[in-house]
Amino acid sequence: MAHFKRNASAVWNGTGAEGSGELNGPSGVLSGTPYSAAKRFQNEDGKAGTNPEELIAAAHAGCYIMALSFRLSGAGFPPTTLHCDATIDMDNSSGGWAFEKITLNLEAEVPGIDHAQFMELAEAAKSGCPVSKALSAVPIELNATLK
Repeated sequence: MAHFKRNASAVWNGTGAEGSGELNGPSGVLSGTPYSAAKRFQNEDGKAGTNPEELIAAAHAGCYIMALSFRLSGAGFPPTTLHCDATIDMDNSSGGWAFEKITLNLEAEVPGIDHAQFMELAEAAKSGCPVSKALSAVPIELNATLK
């Protein structure tokens, strides 16, 4: 496969501050998923609905550990478990919200690999995963722990 497309859609009703919307995608994972300014800026735990930053963080964490799994397996070290939390720090000090940085916190169980080779592959996956490439305007930090 040399090419493919993925899509999702958003609908918004009302003003930015008081309106709300929903997100949909063909997989059904985003099926009428609610979002709004209140859910985005006032609801830290995210339980009332999603927001674009949460979705980007999930996409980045998922893409990153899949890319790392391919690299580790290709080097002869198939991972037992890879767990990544992605955190997006937002900043509004310049008069408009912007991504300040993204932090990938990785915990990995990879039998037989030494720490130096693990870190080399972990860094290569960070710069090589498609979502990292798409977000390359934002500093991306990696904290990796090999268990």
